[in-house]
Amino acid sequence: MRIEDLAAYEIISRQKIHDLRSEGYLLRHKKSGARIALLSNEDENKVFYIGFKTPPADSTGVAHILEHSVLEGSKEFPVKDPFIELVKGSMNTFLNAMTYPDKTMYPVASCNDKDFANLMHVYMDAVFYPDIYKQPNIFYQEGWHYEMENASDELKLNGVVYNEMKGAFSSPDDVLDREIVRNLFPDTIYANESGGDPDVIPNLTYEQFLDFHRKYYHPANSYIYLYGNMDMVERLNWMDEHYLSHFEKIDVEANISLQEPFAAPRETVKPYSITESEPLEHNTYLTCSMTAGDVLNREEYIAFQILDYALCSSQGAPLKQALLDAGIGEDIYSDYDNGTRQPYFSIVAKNADASRKEEFLRIIDETLEKLVAEGLDQKRLQAGLNYYEFKYREADYGIFPAGLMYGLQVMDSWLYDETRPFIHIEAGDTYRSLREKVETGYFEQLIEKHLLHNPHRSVLLLVPERGLTDKKDQELADRLQAYKETLTAEEIEKIVEKTAALKAFQEEPDRPEDLAKIPLLERSDIRRKIEPIILEERKIEDTKLIYHKIETNGVSYFRLLFDISEVPAELFAYVGILKAAIGLVDTQNYSYQELFTQTDLLTGGIVPVTNIYPNITNPSERKITFEIKGKAFHAHLKDAMELTAEMLVRSNYTDTKRLYEILTELKSRLQSSMISAGHTIAAGRAMSYTSETAAIQEILSGMDFYRLVDRLCTNWDEEKEKLPEILKRLSECMFRPENLMFDFTAEEEEDQEKLFEAEAKALKKDLFTCPVDREPVHAAVSKKNEGFLSASQVQYVCRAGNYKKNGLEYTGVLRMLRGILNTDYLWNTVRVKGGAYGCMCSFGKSGDAYIASYRDPNLGKTIEAYEGIVEYVAHFAGDDRSMTQAVIGTVSEMDAPMNPAAKALRALSIYLTGQTAEQLQKERDQVLDATAEDIRALAGHMKAFLEDDCLCVVGNTKKIEEEKERFGTLEQLL
Repeated sequence: MRIEDLAAYEIISRQKIHDLRSEGYLLRHKKSGARIALLSNEDENKVFYIGFKTPPADSTGVAHILEHSVLEGSKEFPVKDPFIELVKGSMNTFLNAMTYPDKTMYPVASCNDKDFANLMHVYMDAVFYPDIYKQPNIFYQEGWHYEMENASDELKLNGVVYNEMKGAFSSPDDVLDREIVRNLFPDTIYANESGGDPDVIPNLTYEQFLDFHRKYYHPANSYIYLYGNMDMVERLNWMDEHYLSHFEKIDVEANISLQEPFAAPRETVKPYSITESEPLEHNTYLTCSMTAGDVLNREEYIAFQILDYALCSSQGAPLKQALLDAGIGEDIYSDYDNGTRQPYFSIVAKNADASRKEEFLRIIDETLEKLVAEGLDQKRLQAGLNYYEFKYREADYGIFPAGLMYGLQVMDSWLYDETRPFIHIEAGDTYRSLREKVETGYFEQLIEKHLLHNPHRSVLLLVPERGLTDKKDQELADRLQAYKETLTAEEIEKIVEKTAALKAFQEEPDRPEDLAKIPLLERSDIRRKIEPIILEERKIEDTKLIYHKIETNGVSYFRLLFDISEVPAELFAYVGILKAAIGLVDTQNYSYQELFTQTDLLTGGIVPVTNIYPNITNPSERKITFEIKGKAFHAHLKDAMELTAEMLVRSNYTDTKRLYEILTELKSRLQSSMISAGHTIAAGRAMSYTSETAAIQEILSGMDFYRLVDRLCTNWDEEKEKLPEILKRLSECMFRPENLMFDFTAEEEEDQEKLFEAEAKALKKDLFTCPVDREPVHAAVSKKNEGFLSASQVQYVCRAGNYKKNGLEYTGVLRMLRGILNTDYLWNTVRVKGGAYGCMCSFGKSGDAYIASYRDPNLGKTIEAYEGIVEYVAHFAGDDRSMTQAVIGTVSEMDAPMNPAAKALRALSIYLTGQTAEQLQKERDQVLDATAEDIRALAGHMKAFLEDDCLCVVGNTKKIEEEKERFGTLEQLL
């Protein structure tokens, strides 16, 4: 049967999507009104989503809370958390749900047909028949609730989304993004926080929550997407029979109106919280934002990305450079957002002063006026077009399935015009058209119309305020105490009873017969053999070459690995600084602006990275590398290699003004990541107390590195004379023929290999050979147990240690235990009961191990939960079903689909860590054959690493100081 023969559906349109090698269909389900978009092709990584237009009427976060809650049990799958049951035992390549400012989406992906059908079934049942109507505790757990275990306790607020958004509202970058949208579109739904404002979330009632689902979660308001190699007719028939045909079409009022254009620019000042020790000076965000075209205009949709690149995002871009030269801010960046009904363009000066607002705005307008009058650099525009088109053609989305990313982009037009879902995913013609317009003044006209002479402009100042977090926390505590004082004894007892009822609900196990309703693959569905290791060891003269013969669709991937395991300590500390500077400073033949433009014009990117490869057999041995990785279409491989050589050996580090710009921007970006991803800081730091490899990583990219960057910026007048010589000496010490190894990935084409070999030989001749001092790299290891104090409203709590030091060996079953803890013990104790947004753990092959929480309202309570892991593992009683789940979930992670670059990197990492195919096969066999007894046998591993008692917490100053006895030292995060 053909799609055209399906009586339940009306075909709105059908078209070839040539760039994606897909057949595109736009359908409408006749009875229910559901919209369906199909992309049929040969991609085995199949994707499904169902989305709903969910315009928020306020900032209670009802759309976000509902996104969490519908996945907490449904009619056909009446268990407390079908989502986590799928995470435990699915071969999914993506499984999540997302709340956006105007829509909510539920995507899944899998390469396994049976698994894909299972995922679709659970998600369709979740959105249309959730258990929220019969179980209010789902709302209280995922949204918010008053909490008191005893009548004498302090009244508190808790809830997963509530705590997640407290974390989000602790990040000034998140606050900035939200305020920009609010101020640009004050009379639309975008003025509301769909994720939920923690101050407003407690205003949401259970009935309002249910009403939101009743209104918007109907097929007539849905957007259903199927992508990949599947029997589309079978899937469409299934959806019709099981779900869509059970609904009658209705009118759903879900309007997303446009903001009435401003008659004149508007200005807002908003505070954000810093600690008492952080400076008020040079700590303001200055922003200027304008509406930018129409999201349904396929040329403007891409053209503004190119403008963003040409004006501000590329190195040396005129708007960015003008603001830097004037000293307006230490980090200048722009943002073009085209994921909502009205796209907008923002220019941000971070670490600036409020007093320079007028100068900031004047420089923006003067620079834009000059560019309109004199014209943009056409070579830079072409470089921007090449940069984005290369990404589009390569379709490398890392861990995310390509079909998912296409599907998300489909919604950028489909949500606002239901007849045009595919206008942005077939962009080849758009890129060709825009290239032709570079010389016509088209881009200058966009600047003039939308950026320069657009009265719909918002100026926002985000200014620091010391102690704002503590002030708000105290106001909340006072408000809750005052509310408690108004309650009668009976009302207080009711809150205590509700708290106990929620806890009982959370602790009550699901019935085995209900768990059995969650569809599950069998172990027999899983391939026994490991993925092949695609690698050949060759030589270019006396230098090792690792070659990967992989189909790359015309792209050459190369990597130059320099062994830096022997660099003097006084130089090694600056490796991260060199990594930040290389490619961004002038060279012998290029200014840094020209180098950046040339790189994007001719390649898909040339990027420096650092890596540490511990020897799996002997973790005390390791290879530390400084790597330059690049990619280019085969025709430009020679250009890419020549540009790489230019960066390595002909960089000029004497321009201290440029070095200062790089360092201040680096400091700003590091600070942003430390605030938003405190768990990574805590985990890296805690492991460094016991692991030399982790301690070296701290020097390269962790807290030690940040402290160095901060010191250089703070004492620049003293440091600037020394730094150029240090970077020169470090380059001479690292970029040497004897340190080099090549890695190359391409199809087996003789001309390609010969070209790479010729360019590799030429590059080797350019490398440094002057005499240098050498000494093995080491890092001091000592337990510090640090608490890093910040203005955050939440914590990131990490315990770490090493199990191998107790003579315990790695086994593949540890990979299973990681999944079991993440989806069972830690999920239930730290997230469900504790209210943290996330929790995770890792047990490395070198013995390094950690457990961490994310956006956690607790500290001591979480540490106590970690202590319970040993007993949990020792008494683990997994039945056949739960063990099968654990096996499938683990193998799903091991077998995640890989693009060509990822396949090559996997093989290279295996090679450099000294692993063999036999060892990997043994690990896989250990997973496939694991029993509950094998899990219980790992209690000793848990006890061993927890006994190291390495603790690091990043979070709220007051919370950490209240439990200061747990720490060796307390220190400001920033």
